[in-house]
Amino acid sequence: MAGGNERSMKALKEVWKRAENSLCADCGKPDPDWASSTLGVFICLSCSGIHRNIPSISKVKSLKMDYWDEAQVQFLAKHGNAVTKAIYEAHIPIYYYQPTYSDCQVLREQWIRAKYERKEFTEPSKQLPYSDGVKEGILWKRGRDNGQFLPRKFLLSEREGCLKYFTKQDAKEPKINIKIDVINATFQPEKIGNPNGLQITYLKDNKTRNIFVYHENGKEVVDWFNAIRSVQFHYLKVAFPIASDNEIKNRLTRNFLKEGYMEKTGPKQREAFKKRWFTLDHRRLMYFKDPLDAFAKGEVFVGSGENGYSVQKGLPSGTQGNFSWHYGITIVTPDREYLFTCETETDQLEWIRAFTSVINQSMTPQEYASKCLDVFSF
Repeated sequence: MAGGNERSMKALKEVWKRAENSLCADCGKPDPDWASSTLGVFICLSCSGIHRNIPSISKVKSLKMDYWDEAQVQFLAKHGNAVTKAIYEAHIPIYYYQPTYSDCQVLREQWIRAKYERKEFTEPSKQLPYSDGVKEGILWKRGRDNGQFLPRKFLLSEREGCLKYFTKQDAKEPKINIKIDVINATFQPEKIGNPNGLQITYLKDNKTRNIFVYHENGKEVVDWFNAIRSVQFHYLKVAFPIASDNEIKNRLTRNFLKEGYMEKTGPKQREAFKKRWFTLDHRRLMYFKDPLDAFAKGEVFVGSGENGYSVQKGLPSGTQGNFSWHYGITIVTPDREYLFTCETETDQLEWIRAFTSVINQSMTPQEYASKCLDVFSF
């Protein structure tokens, strides 16, 4: 018996160390140490918890702590991440967002359920709930003035190329009509205070506007998210017919590079520093009095190093404004310097890394065309 167990463990380790099994099959996290004995995939601890919630589909065990019999090891050897992915990820639409281990729970859970439970990607012609080019339904939207979440009807239309929402179910005219090419959507469960919280951002008059929504059903809110990506993809395919699918995919919804509190001072650099919530959305640095504000109080374009933009650690010597945080950052633009302070050195270094990643990228023709004025309001 002991010899058989030893052989099984040795065979298990051989399968485990295959290159294809070195990343979690669902989120890509390195060094997964759990596996599904019914699906044959190697997964991380976090994804194993999601698998455990669908026991009729997947039974998970620890590769380090649990006993694996010979038949289970042979099953893993016969399958593994590459074989199983070829089955369950055979026909993923290019616009579908495939989450990583840094993404929120609802995205990862619905990705796993879409693959193994609903088998959405096993057939090439399967009708998907986010691929119709139109989606209508109720989302709970945060009121701009009172902060209350109330049910609102939303309508997404590929034919019209827009997203609308209505204050009443029977309203004939929408409260807002947003063109699909200026929309971004990103999950914000912590900021919104709901595990299914989604932030919809759009440009109006070259300034950023925010809508905060959620749905009680995780599948429904993720379907909305992928429906937006689907409509955007097909819209951009028409607008840019010579662009490759991957080029268009990279222009769909994006996560913010960095968010958090910093202190800021005014253009004279003698005013007291004020604590504000900042969001870096690629080349747009925006600040808000509150994280859930509908409108940015100001924003600045962050260009590339070759166009005279840079980020520096610390504040210029002789800075006179009063500040309570002591980890400074200076953003240099062709027109002026912007001064910020962070509460901790970790925050400071993370912001500098985020700014540096943007500044080190060359600007695209579209970014030159859309470059806004430095419009911080103080």
